[in-house]
Amino acid sequence: MTNPLTILPPRLILFAGHAGTGKSTLAKRALPMIVERTGEDFFLLDKDTVYGSFSSHVMELTTGNSNDRDSPYYLENLRDWEYAGLLDIVRENLLLGVNVILVGPFSREIQNGMMFDACRMKLPQETHIRLAWIDLKAEEARSRIQLRADARDDWKLANWDSYIKRRVEPPSNLILKRYGNETFDEKKFDALIEHLVS
Repeated sequence: MTNPLTILPPRLILFAGHAGTGKSTLAKRALPMIVERTGEDFFLLDKDTVYGSFSSHVMELTTGNSNDRDSPYYLENLRDWEYAGLLDIVRENLLLGVNVILVGPFSREIQNGMMFDACRMKLPQETHIRLAWIDLKAEEARSRIQLRADARDDWKLANWDSYIKRRVEPPSNLILKRYGNETFDEKKFDALIEHLVS
């Protein structure tokens, strides 16, 4: 571990990508490797863990469908507030000097450049930001979504043609590294970890 008297810039590492790409699995696999290579501790913050039950309850009260996470109603009335809440938690931890590994799609925020900009996220200016974008072809992602059989994916699967129109390509950026997750590749994953801690 680092010397407690050494003041290091806080780190934000984001695992992002579309549904079914394996973001959470890879983030959990990466966490001990990142801790080992940096000698620093990290707080893991996963969108589904934070807002899963809460959003289910809100959607049940408002639409009668507790599993809805993709309909126009959800996107208009709940989605942005979930993301704002996640960034509030990130900000609070970074201000306390606690590093964060954040997991979630964040496609809109990456596309508009927000996730590359500490100022726009209202994070400490010195925050060291790194992004991992997890790639997977749409049909393979669909197969994995079907396999995991999570009721929160029902709308996606029932409206697949509409859903895949929201799958965007991330912009090129020096702090973002793409990782193709068709099969786990230890060498490529090691290179991803090196990028995230560089």
